[in-house]
Amino acid sequence: MDPLPLLCDLVAANSVNPSLVAGAPGEAAAAEVARAAMAGIGMDVVTQEVRPGRPNVIGVLEGRRKGPTLMLCGHLDTVGVEGMVDPFVPRVEHGRVYGRGAQDMKGGVAAMIAAAGLLAPSWSHGRLIVAGVVDEEHESLGAEALAPAWTAEAAIVTEPTDLMAATSHKGFAWLEIVTRGRAAHGSRPLEGRDAILRMGRVLGALEARDRELRVGPATDLQGTGSLHASIISGGRELSSYPDHCVVQMERRTVSGEDEQVVVGEVNAIVDRLTTEDPEFEAAVRLLTYRSAYRLDSRHPLVRSLSTAIGRTGRSGVPVGMSFWTDAAILGGAGIPAVLFGPGGAGLHSVREYVNVDDLYACRDILADTITTFLESGF
Repeated sequence: MDPLPLLCDLVAANSVNPSLVAGAPGEAAAAEVARAAMAGIGMDVVTQEVRPGRPNVIGVLEGRRKGPTLMLCGHLDTVGVEGMVDPFVPRVEHGRVYGRGAQDMKGGVAAMIAAAGLLAPSWSHGRLIVAGVVDEEHESLGAEALAPAWTAEAAIVTEPTDLMAATSHKGFAWLEIVTRGRAAHGSRPLEGRDAILRMGRVLGALEARDRELRVGPATDLQGTGSLHASIISGGRELSSYPDHCVVQMERRTVSGEDEQVVVGEVNAIVDRLTTEDPEFEAAVRLLTYRSAYRLDSRHPLVRSLSTAIGRTGRSGVPVGMSFWTDAAILGGAGIPAVLFGPGGAGLHSVREYVNVDDLYACRDILADTITTFLESGF
């Protein structure tokens, strides 16, 4: 099966995540493209409604003889398209496919379905599950719904890894910090308390903490933690002291840093500032937490993937990824997962593309990996 036309059809299907962009259509159109492609290669296909109009689509190849179950998984949703020109018109130029989602990660989705297409005519034993899931770009509701219902001995998540085997990635936490002030007329400073200036103290302390994290000891394949302020709001009008200010921030984590660690370090900042100024008032709330992930490089699936990559003359040495993926959800549900997908550039940017040659290489390496894994007798 040729992954290039399929990728173009997937890019043309607007699947911007409505949890990120109000009014966006969600994944239904892309799920239908994937469903039709899976059915076209002879897979048994079912859909799993995760939210209204937002289905996971799951294709299955069932062998006549029993054997291990392997899963290929990729997300169908994308981030928004502000600033892009014709984001849903795929352009094939100079060996690249441009368009929203081309790299993140419809290229991987096209490659994994195409790999199943190569294997389908001779599929004889074991089970292959190919899953296109929703909502990875927000809270991974699709993977959370998939994992309890569809189990496997191992999985490959086809996120963009530049055709390298990735066995590890960072986690993240989203937090909200609110500073409190006292509203008053701008001409009466003795009556007012400026919540925005107080938030400035928090931001300075967060910047210092980020510097500490990034010069600290690095975790193998994951590097160090980091943080940044993402969204800030506060105040009502120019002539008034603001009575509140809200910052939403992101903390990227490595293995060993859980939600208690993350919340604890921000609370420690607030506690210190309160000790320095009894009038300082702030509260910290955890919005979302997703753990870092790692898989032992000795796992049979990693060995099979590394071998298949090596046959193409590329390095099969495992690496780590900086971004979070659904592999952590699958791994947490008892499905060991490795990351492998095509290369490109422009994740979440206004100029996103995937390399055409990588699409075909990814398809072929996935098919080789699956065959090697099944023959290993795992």
